[in-house]
Amino acid sequence: MRMRWLLYGLKAVLFVAIALAAVGAAVMLLWNALLPDLFGWQTITFIQALGLLVLSRILIGGLRGRWGGYRGHWRARLAERWENMSEAERAQFRAGMRHHRCGRRGEAPEETQTV
Repeated sequence: MRMRWLLYGLKAVLFVAIALAAVGAAVMLLWNALLPDLFGWQTITFIQALGLLVLSRILIGGLRGRWGGYRGHWRARLAERWENMSEAERAQFRAGMRHHRCGRRGEAPEETQTV
């Protein structure tokens, strides 16, 4: 059992390393292909591309984890509100979501009549 978890862990680390290398290479290649010609900026190295990824994550995404922070709180609040709804309120909520085209895949929104 312990060996299985070790293999899963090694696979996960390998996957993250490959994904990080691929995304870093993509950033480097796109930067070097576009920005020097468009704006006259210098080309960057692979390490600089990884640094740009980290910087953009800090500036745009913040430092909180994926499942924590605001997103986790929002999901918990929605689940709590859903549990406190009656069946009629749930049906009204679903109908409203379908009306605004937020329904499930394959589910056509109800047609509205125009006067």
